[in-house]
Amino acid sequence: MAEAVRVAVVQDCPAPFDLANTITKVERLTAEAAETGAKLIVFPEAFVSGYPKGLDFGARVGMRSGQGREVFRRYYDSALGLDTEECRRLGAAARKAAAHLVIGVMEKDGGTLYCTVLFFGPDGSLLGKHRKLMPTAMERLIWGFGDGSTLTVLDTSIGRLGAVICWENYMPLLRTAMYAKGVEIYCAPTADDRDTWVPTMQHVALEGRCFVLSACQYLTRGDCPYDYDAVQGNDPKIVLMRGGSCIVSPFGQLLAGPDFQGSTILTADLDRSEIVRGKFDLDVTGHYARPDVFHLHVNERAMTPVSNSIGGPADPFAK
Repeated sequence: MAEAVRVAVVQDCPAPFDLANTITKVERLTAEAAETGAKLIVFPEAFVSGYPKGLDFGARVGMRSGQGREVFRRYYDSALGLDTEECRRLGAAARKAAAHLVIGVMEKDGGTLYCTVLFFGPDGSLLGKHRKLMPTAMERLIWGFGDGSTLTVLDTSIGRLGAVICWENYMPLLRTAMYAKGVEIYCAPTADDRDTWVPTMQHVALEGRCFVLSACQYLTRGDCPYDYDAVQGNDPKIVLMRGGSCIVSPFGQLLAGPDFQGSTILTADLDRSEIVRGKFDLDVTGHYARPDVFHLHVNERAMTPVSNSIGGPADPFAK
């Protein structure tokens, strides 16, 4: 029987639009989570350097404002390049914690931002990434689309580790692809703080017979810059995201959370034997599948707009 592994979900907020202070906060929160004995630490969606809740970036159908373009420039400048000192500091935080670190970031690549999850190993190495396939509603204005090359599931010492971001969890075929990869610890960084989110996480855990770790920010207007022009108003006490982070067992049982009270770190001890016990009667891509009736094809090639005679730009995460 495998030894139980302690995991931690961080419910907090970054310093929105401020990369330097956000990285410093990640270092502190990672260290605090490590003090609980956690060997896996999960942060919310777009933690580096912010999910711009309530902003419209000056956009209307057929119109973009100069002010909105400037807001996007600030947002872009606070995003994370992967070959940077800031990214290496995230790896160093994982190494100091001796834990796996899964964290939502705004990744900048060329002139485009991607909503990305990064996976760091306990040695500090960047093990992989997942780019959000389908930004939701207004997110499509500011974020690019991922492709199938980063449907990442990593074989680690604590189990098979993957991530699905926010409303990607409402894409049944994406979930099926992750189950087929044998995901055991299913991370779900999100910005969805509604009452309906927690039962979604319970459904995913029950359906996939996997542990689900969902991390959402707790963010107030006072945490944001003074000129953060959110539709919710300027009262610093206004709660823009109220959390709701949770940890769920393969039988859909809540092991920790949901918490809607403020910033916190949730922990639970995961017994991987529960996954096998659960798959005794439900393995949706194994004995409970009907490939003679249903079949899913997944394109995991990197889809680039320009190719050349040497195969296009190198991507260490492309398959």
